[in-house]
Amino acid sequence: MFGVAVLSRLDTLLSNPPVTPQAFCDSQPCVNISFFGTDFILNQPTSSAIVYILGLLWIAAGFYFMRTRAGQRSRVWWGVALLLGGAAAISAGTSYQAFGYEIKCAGRDVCVWTSWWEVAYLTLQAASMDAMLIALAYACAAGKLRKALIAYAAANAAAHFTVTAIGALVPVRFMISFELMVLFSAPNLLILFALCGSRFRRLKDAMDRSMLGAGIWLIITTGAYFAYMTTGLTQELWKRGIWFSDNDALHVFMIIWIIYILLTLGRQLKDADATQ
Repeated sequence: MFGVAVLSRLDTLLSNPPVTPQAFCDSQPCVNISFFGTDFILNQPTSSAIVYILGLLWIAAGFYFMRTRAGQRSRVWWGVALLLGGAAAISAGTSYQAFGYEIKCAGRDVCVWTSWWEVAYLTLQAASMDAMLIALAYACAAGKLRKALIAYAAANAAAHFTVTAIGALVPVRFMISFELMVLFSAPNLLILFALCGSRFRRLKDAMDRSMLGAGIWLIITTGAYFAYMTTGLTQELWKRGIWFSDNDALHVFMIIWIIYILLTLGRQLKDADATQ
């Protein structure tokens, strides 16, 4: 009972400003579904389809890197990163989109702000970025630098997990926010640019160029998400019966990123020579 009580503390974080279940569905598409005698409300059907496609694409790409690893540890860890990212996307889509009403609003007077599905998303996505850093360490570094990068990635993943767990159990909004996850992940991108930029200047290697391109596209994707969020276009379009949210913008950009990864690093990714 104590464990259940602790876990249920997350439900004390109500939407701010308060949102009733009716207002929740007024602000986004809600569809009544009857499935094998079970009635439920499906949120944002098109958005749900996009995010689940993204998640499955991440997972498929992850298996591809694992299947084609050929003894390359960089490919194994890139595969792990993509598998974690795919699981993160599916977790996010379940609570932010498809079953958001059922998870956060059904049977309540005021909808809650978040859920354990969203906490899982944040944890998995941060871990995905740290797994990518380990893959980068094997692909672009050697010796003490490689060991240092791997140690940093492990420590960063552990720190984010700890902060997020505390934030979910206390609970504290900022400690379980997308913004905090971005803060933990941003140094990984800076390391990517510094390491691959230095290597590309020396070696002019296509893999390093592709790594830089992947990093640039992640920044563009995050920027597009925040830019779209601040415009208020989601609700303006919804007033005209068109649903395309800031999350949709993020997910479409991420689908393009995955395709880019498969077309470039899918062929190029390999471990660095010890002399490089």
